[in-house]
Amino acid sequence: MTAVSRLDAAQLLACSEELADLLSDTVNGGASIGFLAPLDRAAAVAWWEERAAAVVAGQLGVWVARSAGRVLGTVGLAFPDKPNSRHRAELVKLMVHRDGRGQGLGRTLLATAEQAAAASGVTLLHLDTETDSPAESLYRSAGWTRVGAIPDYAATPRGALHPTTIFYKRTGAEAGALGG
Repeated sequence: MTAVSRLDAAQLLACSEELADLLSDTVNGGASIGFLAPLDRAAAVAWWEERAAAVVAGQLGVWVARSAGRVLGTVGLAFPDKPNSRHRAELVKLMVHRDGRGQGLGRTLLATAEQAAAASGVTLLHLDTETDSPAESLYRSAGWTRVGAIPDYAATPRGALHPTTIFYKRTGAEAGALGG
């Protein structure tokens, strides 16, 4: 049984080692999420620990999926701090450990973030993902709208430049009213 829960800053710090293992597995498995392979474990732990301040400030929400006490996935929502953009958030760092893939965990984490966004008054979500990646297929199948692709946007974990695709999705009542 997989349980998904939102982390506060103390919980994030307490499981930063497990989150670092997930981040390393994701990057070393080829997912383009902002890091190059091989990812140094100490750097991965430090990256997660640095997120705690944003969680305290309310600028980042982090959810983890656990199965048998082990972290198998995570997703985040980055909330803007500018007054004219508080209606939107960016979906960030959706990761599923290679051991947990193919079980619907990515879809569960995505739905959790979408529901949390709607519950907090966010009416618009956006994200970027590597073009032609398995993640892109997940977002399309979950009703996200493709905006377009930017060539040579980011390097893959192996260092090759690759395009990224931008998506958005309306949440809550806005989604039904505006058709998207």
